[in-house]
Amino acid sequence: MILVFGGTTEGRIAIRKLEEAGNPYYYSTRGDEQEVVLHHGIRLTGAMDATQLKAFCMEHSIQLLVDAGHPFAEMLHQTVADVATKLNIPAIRFERIYPPRDPAIIWCNDYADAIQQVQRHGVKRLLALTGVQTIAKLKPLMQQGIECYFRILNRESSLKIAHENGLANDHILFYDTDNNDLLFYGVQFDAMITKESGLSGGFQEKVDMAKERGMQVFAICRPVTPPVFHVVNGEHGLRRMVEKLLPKFYPLHSGITTGTCATAASVAALLQLEGQHPDNVPVILPNGETIHVDVHYGDNYAYVLKDSGDDPDITKGIEIRATVEKSDHFEIRGGEGVGTITLSGFDYPPGSPAINKVPREMIWNNLQQNYIVTISVPEGVELAHRTFNPRLGIMGGISIVGVSGIIQPFSIEGFINSIRKCINVAKAMGCNHLVLHSGAKSEHILQERHPDLPNIAFIEYGNYVGEALKLADEKEIPHITIGIMLGKAVKLAEGHLDTHSRMATMNKDFIKEMMREAGCSENSLQLTDNLNMARDLISLLPSNELDAFISVVLQHCYAHCAPLFPNGKLDIEFVKE
Repeated sequence: MILVFGGTTEGRIAIRKLEEAGNPYYYSTRGDEQEVVLHHGIRLTGAMDATQLKAFCMEHSIQLLVDAGHPFAEMLHQTVADVATKLNIPAIRFERIYPPRDPAIIWCNDYADAIQQVQRHGVKRLLALTGVQTIAKLKPLMQQGIECYFRILNRESSLKIAHENGLANDHILFYDTDNNDLLFYGVQFDAMITKESGLSGGFQEKVDMAKERGMQVFAICRPVTPPVFHVVNGEHGLRRMVEKLLPKFYPLHSGITTGTCATAASVAALLQLEGQHPDNVPVILPNGETIHVDVHYGDNYAYVLKDSGDDPDITKGIEIRATVEKSDHFEIRGGEGVGTITLSGFDYPPGSPAINKVPREMIWNNLQQNYIVTISVPEGVELAHRTFNPRLGIMGGISIVGVSGIIQPFSIEGFINSIRKCINVAKAMGCNHLVLHSGAKSEHILQERHPDLPNIAFIEYGNYVGEALKLADEKEIPHITIGIMLGKAVKLAEGHLDTHSRMATMNKDFIKEMMREAGCSENSLQLTDNLNMARDLISLLPSNELDAFISVVLQHCYAHCAPLFPNGKLDIEFVKE
């Protein structure tokens, strides 16, 4: 079991990532004001001191603690750290992403330091965005005649705290979710004080607005995280750390993309150039969070061994290398085993290395300096023959890809992105008629039926016929032919645009309805009761009934597919299994 302390934006993210496992966990908040939907989680409310937390962990066999509480919940952080140490339970601190500290801001170590700094700078009218619980801490400023206005939530409990601390109503400003502009309150402030609450806490927006109004900004530095914690600052890092510390919680483990591998290798190669050789390096992902990736070193290069998690990826375990050379400009080159683009339809012109846009951006964002970076994959030439690359006109190696930087096991997103690439290339090459098929066998049959079409016109949809049609419509393809076998066809006929077994199963009652519509005999209908697979009907039904049944099935398929492809010609062809 996992026990999560939340009540924050990070708490919601933690819920979303833990729900992916399908296993139970506990989610604890101090109060009950945060509304969350838990399918597998068990909600707890009320603060726990160290004694209570220790007892709960022992009673409920807690094996992992996740502190996703507010950065300034120091008592919570220390309590979790102490209990984790005493019970020898691993603990994760789900931190926020923090921008670099701006030297134009006056940074304060704590509230006592903040009081001295505000006094020293002669502030007369101060806007405090530090929360209702800090009114008491900043009360000495009011006692010294400084006008302090506090922005608080419009709650009865918050108002009570404000009044108990002597704050007059005309110095209480309510937080308005529809209007965050500081001018909204009609008061001219000399300065603003806020907490270093990270990007998800709106820190940067507050600072930017204050600067626009000519206000001096004071910021309370976030507390130091106890060293017992494994620190993450995003959803991907959280899942990967849970996978590491509690391997059995997720049935399937995530991995990292070739783009993340190339980025980590580039960071390590730069550090090697500077005489450093760490075992792992930080990598900033496209969503802004940072994960750490294990790296290795060769002669003037660094490399990463591809971790694909439990995704059936042919690049699993391969070596992805990077070399870094000093230069007066930034450039990314493709070395051995990285394919070369030879057709139009990609983000980069023919002749460019097959390193996608997001991985290129990741490498730049993580280096931020002018270097020539060369990515190579020693096994890439051989592996490329087992990918879509030759059909896409990417020759001589594999592609360096990835959108999020993380591989979700058996990723639907990854497969749909492959469909998108194939359609983009076919469109760029002037193909006006595309044939969508479910796999190699159906492709071979359909190629024989359409010998005039080039190979790039045949695109596998797998189970995602609905998504493939939407993508084809977006690219304004004039003519689409869908090839489908009976097993998937009976699911599609019922309206299941994702025909994977986890999403749809064979519905015998619906099959019988279509058989009646086709005029099949009662004897044939009874055969359905013992049906294991829809394709068995091909051998069980008389030929005349089978033809009529298939015609009805395809009509139903067309009825569900046509709305997704309204602007072009759509054909659906039956492919015998």
